[in-house]
Amino acid sequence: MLDILINWLKDLPKEYAVIMLGILPISELRGAIPLGLYYGMSLSKAFWLSVLANISFIAPALFLLEPVSNRLRKFGLWSRFFDWVFEHTKKKADVIQKYEALGLAIFVAIPLPMTGAWSGVIAASLFKIRFRYAFIAIVAGVFGAGLIVLALCKLGIMSWQVIAR
Repeated sequence: MLDILINWLKDLPKEYAVIMLGILPISELRGAIPLGLYYGMSLSKAFWLSVLANISFIAPALFLLEPVSNRLRKFGLWSRFFDWVFEHTKKKADVIQKYEALGLAIFVAIPLPMTGAWSGVIAASLFKIRFRYAFIAIVAGVFGAGLIVLALCKLGIMSWQVIAR
């Protein structure tokens, strides 16, 4: 699966590859920023392409997740899929239940698997957080995660440069 994605991305212009990786639910900006840096982009270009790509789907997803998932749940495979996704998000969302929008921002900002903007949209839907609060919280979380990933990448680059000397 990963080989297919890599082969598909290598045929795209570098900027498009970073944008696509920033939008995908599994990688989001946690994969897009390092890819941009790997392609030789500046820190700011890799950051902004990744963050803007990651933010681009939030509003439509917040509006469409519930009606689309409700319609697709009529089919067995999709019902099991959404049950799994929602259950998995609930397990990791204690901070959201406790602090609502602030907790949602923190949840999205933690650069770990299953805690990005896509999971934030699912959590906002599950916990019925109003659109304007959810949108602002998820965007803030994306910026926070982007800064953390960028700092870790920069630290890794600096460490590699010290070791290479």
